Amino acid sequence: FPSHDSEECYGRDDGWFTGVIVTDGAGSSRVGWYARYGDEEMVAVRRAEQRKAAAVGEYAAVLQLDYPSRVVKDPAQTAPVLDLHAILALARPEFLYLHNPADKHPTHVAVLARSLAAVRALPAGQRPRKIYGCEVWRDLDWVPDARKVVLPVGDRTNLQAALNGVFDSQISGGKRYDLAVMGRRLAHATFHESHATDKQTGLVYAIDLTPLGKDENLSLEEFTAGLISEFSEEVRQTIRSVRQNDRKAK
Repeated sequence: FPSHDSEECYGRDDGWFTGVIVTDGAGSSRVGWYARYGDEEMVAVRRAEQRKAAAVGEYAAVLQLDYPSRVVKDPAQTAPVLDLHAILALARPEFLYLHNPADKHPTHVAVLARSLAAVRALPAGQRPRKIYGCEVWRDLDWVPDARKVVLPVGDRTNLQAALNGVFDSQISGGKRYDLAVMGRRLAHATFHESHATDKQTGLVYAIDLTPLGKDENLSLEEFTAGLISEFSEEVRQTIRSVRQNDRKAK
């Protein structure tokens, strides 16, 4: 497992975690108590929840850019990239956690693309040492093990539950992220290795996107397609090996 994890900065005065929320959350699904809320009311609620999470997690800061999703998805709109570039130039993060390019939420992929553009606009010596694309709207279990970044998150599950629970507008609004997130982490810990006992009680998977931050000519699409090809070949090779053994047995 990598030496860093999701709690590396918690409770320390020599490391800092800063969260950046790019979009305003106006398009959130809502039922029950929040069904009567308009978009502007939901934006205000989500903004307050994000600040509560920053307090619970003892973030150094939380920055809310408040862009509508349509703006971030429009490549002609340069303001999101300029804002992200300014933040990165000031914060100078060592580790940068983004969405992953195989995420099925278009806004998440757009935020990733704008973030990479902001990274590439930095001088080479100021770019993050490592950039990780984390799972949200598509699990990364399919990524070949050699290409997975495995982040241990088995400690302080009470703190994780508190952070997830802050977002009542999403949970009561019809999405049980609090249960789903923790369930996924536990499942990864169990299914990560088929022939060994569990080493952790919670894992998050990510993809190392650092090459995309270093090489301006490396296509996000081609990078991701390469991962998918590796997965395809791994599955094919496993099936081929089983078939070969079947032939030998005959």
